[in-house]
Amino acid sequence: MTARDTVEAGPSTGSTAPHGEVGRGTLLGFAAYGLWGLFPLYFDALKPAGPWEILAHRILWTLLFCVVVLLVVRDLGWIRPLLRRPRLLAGTAVAAVLIAVNWVVYVAAVTSGNTSEAALGYFLNPLVTVALGVVVLGERLRVLQWVAVGIGVVAGVYLGVSGGRVPWVALTLAVSFALYGLTKKKVGVSLDAIHGLTVETVVLAPVAVVLLLVVGAQGGLEFGRHGGVHTSLLVLSGLVTAVPLLCFAAAARRIPLVSIGLIQFITPVMQLLCAVLLLDEHMPRERWIGFGIVWVALVVLTVDSLVSLRGARAARREALPVDDCPR
Repeated sequence: MTARDTVEAGPSTGSTAPHGEVGRGTLLGFAAYGLWGLFPLYFDALKPAGPWEILAHRILWTLLFCVVVLLVVRDLGWIRPLLRRPRLLAGTAVAAVLIAVNWVVYVAAVTSGNTSEAALGYFLNPLVTVALGVVVLGERLRVLQWVAVGIGVVAGVYLGVSGGRVPWVALTLAVSFALYGLTKKKVGVSLDAIHGLTVETVVLAPVAVVLLLVVGAQGGLEFGRHGGVHTSLLVLSGLVTAVPLLCFAAAARRIPLVSIGLIQFITPVMQLLCAVLLLDEHMPRERWIGFGIVWVALVVLTVDSLVSLRGARAARREALPVDDCPR
């Protein structure tokens, strides 16, 4: 999922924003997750460029896009204070490595005809995130959350046994993105979305340059070899990476976290549809069954989120003085 940072965006947990803002935020959320859902078609169009070359272009052009935006809006005052915060810099560097792993595995999956397993990874991501909350942060789960995680484990075991191999692509995508979100949570909310993306791509830029040199030395560099459209698509990878992230950041400030949680399922659904209907990927029966088990877990998790939100709203209403109650 490029991908997708709730912590940076600082999502609201209620619906206190004005109605117009909520509507605007909902549209931005659909835009973000809809664009991410179309990523399989975009990255498939970048073939025959390989995943390492695509990763390098994505890093460098995203960095250029961020720098141009920051210069245009004259938003550079945050850089000097950041340099005096080594812990935040170190955490952002770790986040950069995690998102790079996520990007390259996802692109490799799409370009090798394994988009459906990549979609499975983003279906599993919410369950992995919940599990990390327990293991790393010591959070306590509600009963339905435990049920959802348990069903998710059953799905992973079933897919591994029925497919004769561990679904490494799906697990790597789910775990890397969950760890990315966890890292952002641990280093704090000091950086806006575009600031965080800028720092992450700055950290990764030397790696991207080395990757291009290595791929070029091996004669595998495809940039400029397949016409203007292909070259333009590689250049636009920066814009394609940054725009959904910024839409998401704007949406998460305007709408409840539960709404974000529900909208996020658009992405893997669209990815799965792209794989089966447009990229002609074969989906064995066992994988469909595995997807079905995961979907059951996600339904349970969604129900738990909605019940929790309703309870929180009721508690807030009871805590309000009589004169403050809405009329």
